[in-house]
Amino acid sequence: MVTVSPSECEVSPTWAYALQLPHDPRAARIARVTLRAVLAGHDMSQLQDSAELLATELVTNAYRYSSGPATLRLRGLAHTRLRVSVWDANPHIPPPFDKRSGPVGPVPPEADRGRGLFLVCHYAQAWGGYPLGGGLSGRGGKLLWCEVGASAVDRAAVA
Repeated sequence: MVTVSPSECEVSPTWAYALQLPHDPRAARIARVTLRAVLAGHDMSQLQDSAELLATELVTNAYRYSSGPATLRLRGLAHTRLRVSVWDANPHIPPPFDKRSGPVGPVPPEADRGRGLFLVCHYAQAWGGYPLGGGLSGRGGKLLWCEVGASAVDRAAVA
């Protein structure tokens, strides 16, 4: 019989939190407050600035381009990485998350929109998106995600 000791299980601990957000302009602020508490509770506050920026952009896009609620999910990957995911009911996956377009470049100064995903691409170490079918839960839409870790924190310090 093979057994696993607790110390072996702690080599790569993961955790996850999900926060249901109403379609409300205050959702991004609520997401940031929650994110701060979660990162502090898991001794990962060094990721806070970059993670707040990424979560704010994804939650704001869910509010702007969807007419219903959204879900923020935070998942710790080992002790040094965080995955931020946002679900919303709009099935459209914007570039570069759609993987059909190239990287997002700088936005012209006169543009009213378009800077958020540029920031996500700059500060995240990885990102992606995929459509979600209706399935048993009846939830369609999409899920956009990004990951931040130590090297993204280093880039934020330089910027």
